[in-house]
Amino acid sequence: MGKVSVVIYISVALLVFWLVSHSPNKSLNRSYHHASRRLKLRSSYTFTGANDHRVAFDPIVADIERRREDKEWEKLQFHNRHPEFDSAPAAESQPEWEDFMNAEDYLNDEDRFNITGRLVLLFPKIDVDPEDGFVSESELTQWNLKQSEKEVLHRTQREMELHDKNKDGLISFSEYEAPSWVRNSDNTSFGYDMGWWKEEHFNASDADGDGLLNITEFNDFLHPADSKNPKLVQWLCKEEIRERDTDKDGKVNFNEFFHGLFDLVRNYNEEGYNSSHESSDLMEAPAKKLFSQLDKDGDGLLSEDELLSIIGKLHPSEHYYAKQQADYIISQADADKDGRLTLTEMIDNPYVFYSAIFNDDEDDYDDLHDEF
Repeated sequence: MGKVSVVIYISVALLVFWLVSHSPNKSLNRSYHHASRRLKLRSSYTFTGANDHRVAFDPIVADIERRREDKEWEKLQFHNRHPEFDSAPAAESQPEWEDFMNAEDYLNDEDRFNITGRLVLLFPKIDVDPEDGFVSESELTQWNLKQSEKEVLHRTQREMELHDKNKDGLISFSEYEAPSWVRNSDNTSFGYDMGWWKEEHFNASDADGDGLLNITEFNDFLHPADSKNPKLVQWLCKEEIRERDTDKDGKVNFNEFFHGLFDLVRNYNEEGYNSSHESSDLMEAPAKKLFSQLDKDGDGLLSEDELLSIIGKLHPSEHYYAKQQADYIISQADADKDGRLTLTEMIDNPYVFYSAIFNDDEDDYDDLHDEF
């Protein structure tokens, strides 16, 4: 019975694909060739530690962008190691840029990259729990999270190759170097004294206590918000207090909470919340209520242990952003508003899934439309 269901499912999907691809009104890639609907790749990347939580829906697009990012990363590391070349005359041509444009041409060639076909192919990979012919919010969140985790791990592996001087697959603290922007700043610069580059953070990431970080521990070190390591979560709470504790008493009082942490919690709880639209008086009452709930011992101060319950809101995990992206996609593509997506709804709304690389201005190659 199971095999029969699979055959029927594939047959229906192929039929839908054939009908849509041969319909004069539904040739989706043709609509992309309209001047305002050209698929574009990111053409600039930042490597300063600020996470870009956008993730490509399609693994093919993600792989193309990952290759491009790797090339930019390699160029950056070369210039960091050989600053004397910064003043050298620029090369007349850049073959990697030609490869980049060829990749964009590939994405916009319906014979080579047919978006309808891609959605038909990806649908059963997302519709897995349960396999019922619908993509739920949970299934789409898990799909996005899987793509995001792959991106994060790839960047961690790239960082590990850079720092693992003896190539033993492990990082010691003596091997690790803080980012160049930290090393090149003076001790009065913003971020210089942050605990993120210090040995305490390294030791908290060392789950097995052997003084070395394996790939999993190093991934946690670079992305503590996604870690399940209790030592690292505790360190994150301690670091949060250190950054907010203006009177240096080792805890967070209400004023420090109200002017530093409350907005972060409320932004997490209420998507789209903007504190600039409310007066301080209106915000203070809910802030005091939350502060009182967190202040378990009633001493009027928040300790690192008392921040544990909200640390995930102060430092959202990749799952949080994956769910945001899933919620947005469903809100835009769910035609019958039943809270889930059919294959037809996905095919009818392709721009929602590929919006991270859509560009509405042919002349602006750096404009990314990030709706998530």
